[in-house]
Amino acid sequence: MAIDFCASNCASNVLVPPRYRRVLWIALCVNLAMFGVELAAGWGAGSVSLLADAVDFFGDAANYAVSLFVLSMGLAARARTALLKGLFMGGYGVYVLGHASWNALHGVVPEPLTMGLVGGLALVANLSVAWLLYAYREGDANMRSVWLCSRNDAIGNVAVMMAAVGVVGTGTAWPDLTVAVGMGLLGLCAARQVIAQARVELASTREVRRAHA
Repeated sequence: MAIDFCASNCASNVLVPPRYRRVLWIALCVNLAMFGVELAAGWGAGSVSLLADAVDFFGDAANYAVSLFVLSMGLAARARTALLKGLFMGGYGVYVLGHASWNALHGVVPEPLTMGLVGGLALVANLSVAWLLYAYREGDANMRSVWLCSRNDAIGNVAVMMAAVGVVGTGTAWPDLTVAVGMGLLGLCAARQVIAQARVELASTREVRRAHA
């Protein structure tokens, strides 16, 4: 048991640089602020892609908070947390696809100017966070899930801005809905990657326990 405890916690110390904790706090504050901005703008503009991005900001903030909580724990605890976060990311993807379907059935056309302006603000926020997290993208499943969230957000923001241009050009909601569907599928893809890596890490920790039992 002593060897297993040491192996787990020594891995934690090696894999988690002290600066990473500060980066997570910055990311948490940025994402909470942008969640409020995009939620209000999304409802006001009738944009499902903005609402989808707002939910993603909230999910990311929750992910950062959980990551901070388990940061000093062993690899097994962080892998289990990453597994839960992967499931949440998958749930986000399903939610976005469902909301896009609802808007398509009801013919809601969003307000493109708000979409473009708020999408641009969100892009600046996410690029800043992604730049801070870039150095940790090849870490354990927990670090990888954090990086993937930020990367997906930046991609989603560019897509929202493109959707705003599309809404202006077509006068329909289809550009907004298309982007929302793409964001939902991207969330499902990222969830699959995080869950797969977390399962591998959990399996490796079980092998270590059995070896030192």
